[in-house]
Amino acid sequence: MITEAIHATKELVKAVPLLGGSHSQSDYKAALELVNYLIDKDDENPLIDILSIKISEYEENSEQFCEFNKALEAMPTGVAVLRVLMDQYHLKQTDLKNEIGSKSLVSQILNGKRSLTIAHIRALSARFNVRCELFI
Repeated sequence: MITEAIHATKELVKAVPLLGGSHSQSDYKAALELVNYLIDKDDENPLIDILSIKISEYEENSEQFCEFNKALEAMPTGVAVLRVLMDQYHLKQTDLKNEIGSKSLVSQILNGKRSLTIAHIRALSARFNVRCELFI
């Protein structure tokens, strides 16, 4: 059993080098593709959890993500949530006119020059069907 486990592990690392500690961007992208595939086709596969940890480690330690991670940490939580939602829903600043107002006001909020108001937070919460606390 031990020999089989060692052999299986070596084969798995050969197939998915990120599991073995690879720092290659192509191995990272391949691991992301595999996780997406598994989520679609076999969402209870334990490899999803294992790969997710390795992907997260890569993203935390890779120079490629270093500047992004620093900017994200400095960004107010509400703005970060808004940016993610805008990205997920493929929204432009003008698409938030009903919830926030003008394109320039949305831009100022996204750039940290202005803050989300309680009215903005309530409207965004209703639009995206999420709790208000996410924007605070």
